[in-house]
Amino acid sequence: MKNILLIDICNEKLGFYEFVKPIKDILIKNNFKVIIKHYTKLRKRDLEKISKVIICGTALYDDKFIENIDKFRWLIDLDRPVLGICGGMQIVGMVFGGKLCRGTEIGYYNEKFDNNFLGLTGNQEVYHLHNNYVDFSNLDFEIFAGNKIVQSVKHKEKEIYGVLFHPEVRQKDMILNFCNLK
Repeated sequence: MKNILLIDICNEKLGFYEFVKPIKDILIKNNFKVIIKHYTKLRKRDLEKISKVIICGTALYDDKFIENIDKFRWLIDLDRPVLGICGGMQIVGMVFGGKLCRGTEIGYYNEKFDNNFLGLTGNQEVYHLHNNYVDFSNLDFEIFAGNKIVQSVKHKEKEIYGVLFHPEVRQKDMILNFCNLK
């Protein structure tokens, strides 16, 4: 089963075209079957039909999902790989007990990946576009990049990954590496 569920967290309709559609296009071009659901319309049966989940990002001031974090509690029990991108990483962190913090980063930044993270190693130029981040200290996540603001994580026991940057801009292979996990 190669069904990838893309979760749209955009409250603004145009956000879909900037944050969800590019990931959809990458996956379809590489022969993955894509199912897209807005988080407000996601049902338990949707999670049963898929092999992996990507929670896509959203625009800087489009953060209504924060008020609805309870709609993501299914992450705790899900037994399939998850990749949270930007707002998706914030969701992952908050669901697992992390504190949401303010911190704006916009543009290209160099991040150092100390260990292999879905194919990313060493210094990588990544694209940031966020106003918030999660404090992952004291959580069950391994940190792969980032100093004060954590940029990439993996849960220590589950196949749950998060990146604060936008791989759909410069690290498209990272998305494919996630989708090709066994």
